[in-house]
Amino acid sequence: MVVYLAAILSSRGERITQLASGLAPLCVPVFLLALLVLKEPDMGTASIFVFVAFTMFFAAGARVPHLVAVAAATLPIVLFTVMSSAYRRARIFAFLDPWKDPQNTGFHIVQSLLALGSGGLFGVGLGASRAKFFYLPEQYTDFIFAVIGEELGMIGGLFVLAVFVLIAYRGIKIALAATDRFGYFLAIGCTAMIVLQAFVNIGVVTASWPVTGVPLPFISFGGSSLIVNLVAVALVANVGRRRRVNAP
Repeated sequence: MVVYLAAILSSRGERITQLASGLAPLCVPVFLLALLVLKEPDMGTASIFVFVAFTMFFAAGARVPHLVAVAAATLPIVLFTVMSSAYRRARIFAFLDPWKDPQNTGFHIVQSLLALGSGGLFGVGLGASRAKFFYLPEQYTDFIFAVIGEELGMIGGLFVLAVFVLIAYRGIKIALAATDRFGYFLAIGCTAMIVLQAFVNIGVVTASWPVTGVPLPFISFGGSSLIVNLVAVALVANVGRRRRVNAP
């Protein structure tokens, strides 16, 4: 999707300022791809598709009111998708008040917060996590950041967060220095794909986002996630090799 949108936006991106003839037609393939992922079912990853696409549209010059209008138009579909599924409803209600049912629907969030709180400022020590021994669900994948917070403390968690902020900064800087529009949009899209996944994952672990199965790039266990994110980094690095010499 990122490569496709980069190609489309680089060739006729000037239409993006128009809602009917520019932005709306580009949203169709994005929502179709997101719908396929949603059908798996995987609402978390489907939402990442939409977030990445909207980031690329914004970088291309789409007007914020138009983006808000498209988001508002899809809101009823999102609400229907959530409310028509029992486990999705449970996740939303657990996000609003995880302590209401700490042994069932709120178990993930409660155990994650307990792990983070146990770490304190400097953590209990690398490898010394107690929450990862069957207290914290999905401790190797979706909730790996909670283990990091417990073992390395708030300092370690902030360091991981700073790394992803640095990735975002470097990716945007490489995009701005790209020699062509395709490279610019490709770097923006690949960077957004990595960073948005990280922020959603950390948001879930810290109870700032509803529980959803999005991995923490480069850290969560999973080979396919690692390969795709490494390919994204390689694409951004390739754009950076051809950047303008006098770019900022």
